[in-house]
Amino acid sequence: MLIHKMLLTDENMRPVAVQIPYSEWLEIEMVIENNLKKRGRIAHLAGSIQLPEDPLKYQKRTRNEWP
Repeated sequence: MLIHKMLLTDENMRPVAVQIPYSEWLEIEMVIENNLKKRGRIAHLAGSIQLPEDPLKYQKRTRNEWP
């Protein structure tokens, strides 16, 4: 996505803000909202996997089996 931005500076020419066209802001806002919705769809799955044993114990046990 091409964003036409204009840098706003203070009297010492230090950047203080960025200005973009409103139509581009609406596009950015829509992309952000869509990403949040997608993330929300999988958030309910967090922590739902039940492992048969502690992952650290499994890792140590399998490493000990290596030649």
